Amino acid sequence: MSSRAQPLFEEVQRFHLTRLRILVAIPPTAMLLLLIWQVILGHPWGKEPMSNASVIGWTTFLWLVYFRLMTVRLVTEVRPGEVSVAMRGFWRERRIPLAEIKAAQEVTFDAARDWGGYGIRTTGRGKAYIAGGSRGVRLQLVTGGMILIGSERSDELASVIKSHVSTGSVV
Repeated sequence: MSSRAQPLFEEVQRFHLTRLRILVAIPPTAMLLLLIWQVILGHPWGKEPMSNASVIGWTTFLWLVYFRLMTVRLVTEVRPGEVSVAMRGFWRERRIPLAEIKAAQEVTFDAARDWGGYGIRTTGRGKAYIAGGSRGVRLQLVTGGMILIGSERSDELASVIKSHVSTGSVV
């Protein structure tokens, strides 16, 4: 029911990792070159080459996976009664009831050093959702756990969460 309400805060972040995009493009590009060599130019590759149908199928599959990965977005929303964070296009949404949040604090971090990189990360300190940048909001949970949400508008996100946590309102 609360997921239908207008968001109090909404942010959609793309992953701006050019090096990663290039690295992930290598397998589908290699298969495309194999497809050109074997299917179009007619030169079988290797002693026991794949069938042309298999080359076409694998090339298509790898390009579909690549384009799917390139459309993943980190979506953060604060709605009445909850904070939701999701890797849209890749992972399901995580909903955190505002009643379970003890405190929200704007923080600066190094994604690689502190969390081991970007994406959904879990360490002994807690869970992090990071699309890029070095700013975010750390949520201290009533249960003692911690969640970090990377945000390009971390000041605004922290402010919205604090205003609803500190007043105890669930709107």
